[in-house]
Amino acid sequence: MHHSVILYLSLIIVIVFLVMLAQRIRISYPIILVIGGLALSFVPGLPSVSIDPELIFLIFLPPLLYEAAWQTSWKDFYKWRRVIGSFAFIIVILTSCVIAYVSSSIIPGFTLPLGFLLGGIISPPDAVAATSILKDVKVPKRLVTILEGESLLNDASSLIVFRFAVAAVTTGTFAFSDAVGSFFLVITMGVVTGLAIALIFYAIHRWFPTTPSIDTILTLVAPYTMYIAAEQFHFSGVIAVVTGGLFLSYHRQNILSHLSRIQGVNVWATVGFVFNGLVFMLIGLELPVIVDQLGDNSLFDAIKYGLIISLVVIVTRIASTLGASLFTVVISNVITTADSRPGWRMPLVFGWTGMRGVVSLASALSIPLLLDNGQAFPQRNLILFITFVVILVTLVFQGLTLPMVIKWMKLAERDYTVSHPEQDVMIRRKLADESLKLIDTKYKDEVSRNELLQSLKFKLESDIGFLNHVQEPDIVDSGVKYVEKYQAITKEMLDNKRALLHKFNKKEMFDEELIRTHLALLDLEEEKIRQQFLHYE
Repeated sequence: MHHSVILYLSLIIVIVFLVMLAQRIRISYPIILVIGGLALSFVPGLPSVSIDPELIFLIFLPPLLYEAAWQTSWKDFYKWRRVIGSFAFIIVILTSCVIAYVSSSIIPGFTLPLGFLLGGIISPPDAVAATSILKDVKVPKRLVTILEGESLLNDASSLIVFRFAVAAVTTGTFAFSDAVGSFFLVITMGVVTGLAIALIFYAIHRWFPTTPSIDTILTLVAPYTMYIAAEQFHFSGVIAVVTGGLFLSYHRQNILSHLSRIQGVNVWATVGFVFNGLVFMLIGLELPVIVDQLGDNSLFDAIKYGLIISLVVIVTRIASTLGASLFTVVISNVITTADSRPGWRMPLVFGWTGMRGVVSLASALSIPLLLDNGQAFPQRNLILFITFVVILVTLVFQGLTLPMVIKWMKLAERDYTVSHPEQDVMIRRKLADESLKLIDTKYKDEVSRNELLQSLKFKLESDIGFLNHVQEPDIVDSGVKYVEKYQAITKEMLDNKRALLHKFNKKEMFDEELIRTHLALLDLEEEKIRQQFLHYE
């Protein structure tokens, strides 16, 4: 136990340095972490690290899904619900079928059920890798929305396909009608379970005397409760977590105080960073264990099969995205769609974002060692190795080339014709106008004898004057200069205040707790200024 703690603490330190390296060389950190894990796996004397699939599914998956659900835009999710649903369910099943046919055709001794098993394992893309890459390039908002929405649901469908395939291989029987019925039951009851538990947490947040720390702890406990409860009854834990997370996210303004929201965002950002870093690092570290388990299988043949299946996975996804685009054009004549002419450029980029990740590897590792009759599970080691190759090829090759593909496609923002800086000016001006109107109409007499309200009114009038100025077409583009100068001066002012507070803290007459409170307020003020003009940077 002592050595395991030291090992994981060391891994976290390595992850931090590799992420900083990734930021310096401007490469998505999941790619660097996987490559770094591969490099570490060859270090002599380093203990072998084996991923426990239960650790991934129980410890890592629920909070990562929950965080993603909280970051999801309900408005955008609903707008693109058909595309998200089709790729999260229909395309996952279609990909599994294609992989099942190809793998059973080219790999000796590989049956169709084993092919479906492999398909269920490697069919879902990992959105963490793709979205981390997309953060560094300019892409239309719809692309990120669909990708993140797909990732919330596709793990559930792929794990259900995986379950049925394992059952078919271990028992030797498979009933299609039973599988379809079970599929919808698992999904539906997963939704019901997630909503039921979310309502319990909603009631606790809303009507119990919680504090920001208690609220944060409850948000950390909620995804595990949803996942374990659903899995206990053999429903979809993934769907339960996503459903519950989306529900509580939608009601966050009603159930959480402003301090709870601020604290929760900071805590979850750290938790998500550590968990994502560990899972991608563990993928690379798993290589020696996987190679050792190949047994009688030829390493050359295993690599060959892995590369062929990787090509099939990439081509299938691109064909699916282009086919979905064509289908949208046709179906738009019958029903109303979010975009009746999606074209081919954005679907092609969306197809290229199909990087596989840790859920696929954890699924492969969770394949049982023995069948019901006591014999060894057929082709288990080869399936595990092919899964690793697919993850490595899609993550590194597609991940490194994705920014280049996006640049070639020259994607334009089609949904938000007004730029973010212009939207920002419109929103802030309207907020300031309404606030000033409230003061002038309801508290006019109070302002005349309250200096604080006079100061507030003057600030609102100054803000409106500035916003009216930068909204002019020839000023919007040069607004960056105004912002940079303003931020530089305010940063210097805040630093001077901090220095003065530290001087106060050296004197006996000042309480250090009060000094820390003022320092925290300065930190919030600095972050507010940065966020306020984020779209001008």
